[in-house]
Amino acid sequence: MTTATIVQLVWVISAVSLIVVVLLHSPKGDGIGGIGGQAQLFTSAKSAETTLNRITWTLTILFMGCTVVLSAGWI
Repeated sequence: MTTATIVQLVWVISAVSLIVVVLLHSPKGDGIGGIGGQAQLFTSAKSAETTLNRITWTLTILFMGCTVVLSAGWI
């Protein structure tokens, strides 16, 4: 695998993951707790939203970074 292929793979995975994470956000503030009742992974709905926000921002930065690298032709 070349470096470009690895970056493209990371780019696609981050794009799909970003779509899924954004869809998990609730416009009413339910967050992930609205899926099948209260989520056991998080202690509260607020911590679930905070975690989703951090994951969203991390994936966004990763996606945009890969986009810049691929479009600039640096690899």
